[in-house]
Amino acid sequence: MKPPDAVVMGEAVIHYDEIVGAADDRTLEILERRRKTATVRRRGWLVRRMLVAADVIGLSLSFAGAELLFRVGSAKDHVPTTIELLLLASTLPLWVVIAKVYGLYAHDEERTDHSTSDDAVGVFHLVTVGTWTLFLVEELTGVMRAPPSKFALFWILAIILITLCRVAARTYCRSRLTYLQNTVIVGAGDVGQLIGRKLLQHPEYGINLVGFVDSEPKERRDDLEHLTVLGAPERLPAIVRVFDVERVIFAFSKEPHDEALDLVRSLKDLDVQVDIVPRFFEVVGPNVGIHTVEGIPLLGLPPLHLSRSARILKRGVDLVGAAVGLLLLAPLFAVIACRVKHETPGPVFFRQIRMGRGDKTFRIYKFRTMVDDADRRKSEVAHLNMHAANGGDPRMFKVPEDPRITPFGAFLRRYSLDELPQLINVVKGEMSLVGPRPLILDEDRYIIDWARKRLDLTPGITGLWQVLGRSEIPFEEMTKLDYLYVTNWSLWGDVRLIFGTIPALTRTRRAY
Repeated sequence: MKPPDAVVMGEAVIHYDEIVGAADDRTLEILERRRKTATVRRRGWLVRRMLVAADVIGLSLSFAGAELLFRVGSAKDHVPTTIELLLLASTLPLWVVIAKVYGLYAHDEERTDHSTSDDAVGVFHLVTVGTWTLFLVEELTGVMRAPPSKFALFWILAIILITLCRVAARTYCRSRLTYLQNTVIVGAGDVGQLIGRKLLQHPEYGINLVGFVDSEPKERRDDLEHLTVLGAPERLPAIVRVFDVERVIFAFSKEPHDEALDLVRSLKDLDVQVDIVPRFFEVVGPNVGIHTVEGIPLLGLPPLHLSRSARILKRGVDLVGAAVGLLLLAPLFAVIACRVKHETPGPVFFRQIRMGRGDKTFRIYKFRTMVDDADRRKSEVAHLNMHAANGGDPRMFKVPEDPRITPFGAFLRRYSLDELPQLINVVKGEMSLVGPRPLILDEDRYIIDWARKRLDLTPGITGLWQVLGRSEIPFEEMTKLDYLYVTNWSLWGDVRLIFGTIPALTRTRRAY
């Protein structure tokens, strides 16, 4: 349905032109395109169709790849290709239905940060069940009698190719205007503005932040000045209709509880996604569980410690991952080492004391990215720290465009290649592949009270801080993210962060 020219609110009529002037250029572009379109296409419509296409293409390519590779490597397969092709074509709709049952098409519209890594378990399970069910059916019915090794090859290829096709599909979707969700935040206080800043820092979420809704807004921070307060909460339904809003985030407005509850309920017929920032959001992590007491939902936080088996499992993954990484990356290490040594005098590696697990210090390894006398020249650039993107926080020494950084060092930092030697620290047990950020001692002395819980786990090469924002996240938020990671640890969470690190390195963010 197209955005209306006017909305009736009680006895008043709110016209499109009355409030649309407050919108920014991107919002106006989205509105104009939708007003000229007979049928409004939203994110869910686009993503679901592209993911279905990705799954069909992935399965088809897997079939073709298995057929080609198996026939090249073996002469024992006498099943006609046409019969196998007909079987695949006839079962494709069933594959799509099962994928829908697994929820593989449902979450992109609901969750801002949903990605292909979140689908990995579902895709693995779908392909495993589908492939080996077909194998059992063939064995029991004797329709084709294709060799088990051919099914195994198809199974491996399908897991890989469906995943890659889904990455390509989501990349395409994020380049389309249809993917953007017009969003308003109810509450322009500290929490609402914090949510707004985080949404603006993550364009990959596909959120077009239209503005705030609040009757008593707080003065906006400098990086949110372009966003306006669209009106008081009682105007929210009209604002949703006029701006074709798809997502409403409730972030602690000053409205009384009953009025805020009525406001949420007033959106039930407007086809919008409603997100509510929970109280105590600082301690609510991804592993929170929801249970009920006579219908009242309760958020259950997991215990604040890791079991012995969990620590052993995490260490085992670290050892295998680091050893394989060092082996595969050995040629790259050699190239970087030669370039570092050739560019400026000094050692290849930079070693620095960091605080590790249990208040034990260690020396971290990095490729050197600065001139050899960088420590002596630190006082020369200390005054620039107050202009860094962390808001001038003196607890962190981060200088944008630091003159001590070499040209090749800037390249290494941009893509975090200077961090690769930390795999040596992982093998030694001083670091983990994923964990809290390893702090220098001058930063660690500011970590007090509950925040020192971050030292219950070994510091990591990557983690929430690195994936979500790196140098753009202030010190205080970084410690909160580390606390959430430690108190909500899971192996699958580590896998997600490892996969999330790769696209994070390609985004245009600063790393000082």
